[in-house]
Amino acid sequence: MAEERPPAVSSHSRAAAGGCTVKECEKMIQRSLRTPMVRFLKEQLEKAGCPLGDNFIKAVNCEDKVSGGYMSGLGIVVCSNHMDLQDDVNQVVTHELIHAYDECRAANLEWSNCAHHACSEIRAGHLSGDCHYKRELLRGYMKIRGHEQECVRRRVMKSLSANPHCSEAAAKDAMEAVWDVCYNDTKPFDRAP
Repeated sequence: MAEERPPAVSSHSRAAAGGCTVKECEKMIQRSLRTPMVRFLKEQLEKAGCPLGDNFIKAVNCEDKVSGGYMSGLGIVVCSNHMDLQDDVNQVVTHELIHAYDECRAANLEWSNCAHHACSEIRAGHLSGDCHYKRELLRGYMKIRGHEQECVRRRVMKSLSANPHCSEAAAKDAMEAVWDVCYNDTKPFDRAP
């Protein structure tokens, strides 16, 4: 989820319903930085002229029911109190790095513009593996055919609903307007992973 404001941060060390501590999440972020997908995205950001600083990805406790977010100029936050597994952290970091890549390569990306935000969400949902059928089954979605695009659309709308500049109608119109171009834009990958 890319947005202009960071998720509300809590001082609690652990979510009541699960999650991990900030310290545990920081260790998982460090492991995530060694995965092939994250290493590839970091390299592509560096090639595009946007190297990640040492504190670009941070573990925090979030009051909002989100996994993490990318904030322009601030970096990525991973909501430790909503993370249970290393795979969850890897997924959040990968998704948010795609937003960082989009912002790096676009001279005029405006997160307040519903079409810009929708495009980056489409790309992040499609390219990060967020909508892999196994993930969807774990979320309770059992559709076999066409699940990936349906999942990306659902998750784009969920993310855009958090953007105060996008009404539900504007979000849907923006997503539909940019869908084909953005879904088929697989940069920095040769094809969708």
